[in-house]
Amino acid sequence: MALYGYARVSSSDQDFALLEQALRAAGCDVVRAEKASGTSRAGRTELATLLDFLRRGDTLVVTRIDRLARSIKDLQDIVYTLKERGVTLKATEQPIDTRSAAGKAFLDMLGVFAEFETNLRRERQLEGIAAAKVRGVYHGRKPSVDSAEVQRLHNDEKLGATEIARRLGVDRASVYRALARHGRPA
Repeated sequence: MALYGYARVSSSDQDFALLEQALRAAGCDVVRAEKASGTSRAGRTELATLLDFLRRGDTLVVTRIDRLARSIKDLQDIVYTLKERGVTLKATEQPIDTRSAAGKAFLDMLGVFAEFETNLRRERQLEGIAAAKVRGVYHGRKPSVDSAEVQRLHNDEKLGATEIARRLGVDRASVYRALARHGRPA
């Protein structure tokens, strides 16, 4: 019966040191932490590792439920998986303990609010983009690859898309798009 902590922040400029510190103060000897979006479980390798490791009688500790999931479906799936394995979920900053009916109810309410907050943020972002487009100041995301360099490597050095992608540190899809913009297949 051990306590295991999970800390997550969304962006690379955020730091999970305070979350990790709070989890250790709550009695967690092992804390898994990662920088990833909470809107999906996809790509969250530390969470997957932790969920695979937890055993009957263990407790998964988070600081807040939105650190675990920002989708009510993902949260419910995680809680179901934990329950099936006999693992308890606790949050240090919220009165959540899945061993009690009140804790379970509060967990579901917090999950709904976390998803609601994510949806509001997405709506505001889309409204901002639409307004910027009307003003003519939004031009989308900057290209992740230098098209001129892709063309140079392709034409002058006769490299294929895979080698160009490796040299530039980008995905092959980015290379293909850059070549397509200039009407040349890879």
